[in-house]
Amino acid sequence: MSDDETRRGRQWIAGSAVAFGMAALLLPFAGPAPLDLARVWAHEEPDWSILVYLRVSRTLLGLFGGAALALAGSLFQSMLRDALATPYTLGVSTGASLGAVVAIAFGWHVNAGIAGVWAGAFGGAAVVLVLVVAAATRQRRVSAFGLLLAGVATNSVCTALILLVHGFAGMSESFAITRWLIGSLDAVEYSALGVYALAVVLLAVLIVRQARFWNLLAVGEAWAATRGARVTGLLFTGYVSGSILAAATVALTGPIGFVGLVVPHVVRARVSADDRVLMPCAFFLGGVLLA
Repeated sequence: MSDDETRRGRQWIAGSAVAFGMAALLLPFAGPAPLDLARVWAHEEPDWSILVYLRVSRTLLGLFGGAALALAGSLFQSMLRDALATPYTLGVSTGASLGAVVAIAFGWHVNAGIAGVWAGAFGGAAVVLVLVVAAATRQRRVSAFGLLLAGVATNSVCTALILLVHGFAGMSESFAITRWLIGSLDAVEYSALGVYALAVVLLAVLIVRQARFWNLLAVGEAWAATRGARVTGLLFTGYVSGSILAAATVALTGPIGFVGLVVPHVVRARVSADDRVLMPCAFFLGGVLLA
């Protein structure tokens, strides 16, 4: 990039980060009923509990959930050279949804609480991740086309299985499955939210630090290889990182799909197609949009 483009990119990243921070500060005070700030400051009920245990938790989940989905979407679009790629394209998010639906159908959401649904979601995502990587690997090499083909096929199978399980579930389980499949930003415990946010930040740093190589892969695997990129390692790292981001988000929010497709396209069209700028901006703006 030229000096002007570099400066403009840094300005966009800084502005997106500021918007992310402002959303974290202001959105908890937006709701169906105003909060009495004096009562909040004095830790008086119910205003204090509404702010701390409901609105702040949901806002943070929206910020980090949207950031994770938007970053995973921009990663998959560059890695697979497919403008329509989303966190659901490679099947892991749908696998997580299938695992959660199976957990609800077997009553784990009653016996183990939300942790049972989370366990089912991560289990389904892990199974799909292994299957897709195995199907896309030939002679210890992973190809972007193989990942895309295996992911689309797995996504279709998982979607069909979700409908099958939903159809055989009992009445109460069927309602619970329908509600979960809508997707939502419900308040979660801060311990779970802290672990999730830490995982999202660490994976985001890992992905953004390799933005130069994602730019090379966006041109082509052969081009990237001639420029010193280890294509197989990059594809594997990108797939696993994006899948973890998507699966962890689905486990907490249910299937929310539009962020991973829309935000990277908007940033690419309005800001820059350079992943060194696109990915950080998509991360911050995706969080703001969902929250």
